[in-house]
Amino acid sequence: MNHTAIIEKIKKLLALANSSNEFEAALAASHAQRLLSTHNLGMADIEASHKPDKADKIEMGAAKTLSKWVRNLSAGVCDAFDCQAIHNTTKGVLTFIGVGSDAQVAAYTFTYLDRTVRKLCSAYMKRYGSDATTGRNRELRRQSYYLGAVSTITARLGEQKVCTPVTPGALVPLKEALIKQTIDEMGKMRTMHNRRSYIHSDAYSKGQNDGRQVGIHRGVEQAGSARKGLLHDHSPTDQ
Repeated sequence: MNHTAIIEKIKKLLALANSSNEFEAALAASHAQRLLSTHNLGMADIEASHKPDKADKIEMGAAKTLSKWVRNLSAGVCDAFDCQAIHNTTKGVLTFIGVGSDAQVAAYTFTYLDRTVRKLCSAYMKRYGSDATTGRNRELRRQSYYLGAVSTITARLGEQKVCTPVTPGALVPLKEALIKQTIDEMGKMRTMHNRRSYIHSDAYSKGQNDGRQVGIHRGVEQAGSARKGLLHDHSPTDQ
């Protein structure tokens, strides 16, 4: 299967991961994650012999103001797939920049994880949100849950990268230079700084625990079969 065919296959599988059929969605997500890992392993040898000469951009619609947990998630995904993300606050566009298939894989992974965490949080708030006495406390609980879940997910992505590097060591400086060149060509960008967050400790801990449910492929087992650890959707409604 050539490079283009792999990407198209992953796109179709991730589309199926939105299915209302819980089993079909879980199976599609698992297969997509297995292809992502296998593809990155296979691409390492290809990229080593065919050096890239440019970085690619994948744009997606986004809110003009991103919550801290969304910024943390995009940063974690970018780190895992050797990319960078630029948020245009004027147009409401989030752009993933990477070399080869990295940007596209990162964009789809981010979309999948964003959707998954929102569903988990929706289920959590239905169960515990009524305990809050004011709207402000409910929002603190919600954002704390998001931050906890994302902290676990990004840590797991980092562990996966250690086991299954996306980029051969010799190509890391080249990729970084191409990404920087593309960012420079986009013009001056405003740097976003995370402010200190107040945390609801119970909600944060629950988010951390639930983040372990999310299906993140951890590499190929010694026997050659992919590990499976899928999220079972708790709610069909996104928050």
